[in-house]
Amino acid sequence: MKKTLALLMVLLLAVGAAAVAETGRVGIAMPTRSSERWIHDGDNLKAGLEALGYKCDLQYAEDDVDAQIAQVENMLTKGVDALIIASIDGSTLTNVLKHAKELGVIVVAYDRLLVNTPDVDYFATFDSIAIGELQATSLLTGLGVLDGAKGPFNIELFAGSLDDSNTPLYFDGAMNILKPYIDSGVLVIPSGQTELSQCATEGWDALKAQARMDNLISANYSGGEICHGVLSPYDGLSIGILSAAKAVGYGTGDLPLPVVTGQDCEVTSIKSMIAGEQYSSIFNNTSSLAKVAVELTTQALSGGQVETNSVYPNGAKDVPAMGIDAVIITIDNYQAELVDSGYINPDLLK
Repeated sequence: MKKTLALLMVLLLAVGAAAVAETGRVGIAMPTRSSERWIHDGDNLKAGLEALGYKCDLQYAEDDVDAQIAQVENMLTKGVDALIIASIDGSTLTNVLKHAKELGVIVVAYDRLLVNTPDVDYFATFDSIAIGELQATSLLTGLGVLDGAKGPFNIELFAGSLDDSNTPLYFDGAMNILKPYIDSGVLVIPSGQTELSQCATEGWDALKAQARMDNLISANYSGGEICHGVLSPYDGLSIGILSAAKAVGYGTGDLPLPVVTGQDCEVTSIKSMIAGEQYSSIFNNTSSLAKVAVELTTQALSGGQVETNSVYPNGAKDVPAMGIDAVIITIDNYQAELVDSGYINPDLLK
């Protein structure tokens, strides 16, 4: 009897192991741990897939393109069935993605579109154009323009890194909203820097944003002019921009800090918001995006119908995509959207 039970247990364990093996292995390539949002993304993707029985290989490349290419190639060598990739530079993975396609591996681009390659199957994304529009709308709200303030208001424009496929989309979305107010003179850009190439911030680097803001202030606001607002596409840049403004006296006496936007609702920026400094951020619920990516991946691996709601041209094909909405966060709603929802531990904001 004991031998029979032991044999039965061995068989059950073998069947269980086979079931997990048949479920599949997924490689998850994230850009960096230096931004807390990517840590959340990686953890959420891994947890979601493992809950369904998938094995995961989660890697961070620390913003090193060559390291990410090597990590993805290594995942293919290990025999993954699917890849979820948040790229550092979406144009640099062409060869490794071609290898993935030759091996029959499903490729899901995550948050950042993989461009100039036919070898990407799906795209899990927030609506990047809409995010830019939300950032511009929050800037106008903070300045009072949407409540009838006529200005003119002096503003400056910042954009993200040019190797990120989202950067031009954020910028174009913002300009969709801002351009009519610039044309009418309600908004004025004293530096004259309105082109994406002039406003971009290499590597999404906060120190480079701070240095550029230093230069903009010294070159264009030394005669008593006031900078009233700054379009910033990411919280890390926002903190650098605010540091530059505070260093020359903004936020003291009769010189209020400019209205500064952001994105990702990082703890440092929410604390800045509570302190009356950063005006807004955009909440991209990364747990929701992770669920979308998990669904795209598992639907594709199961051979069933894959649910999408849009397409994104990447220069080589129209990539089927599932896009989800984002939310403007200010001092008025951060508690309900971020804390009460459990997204941010309130102890981190003390």
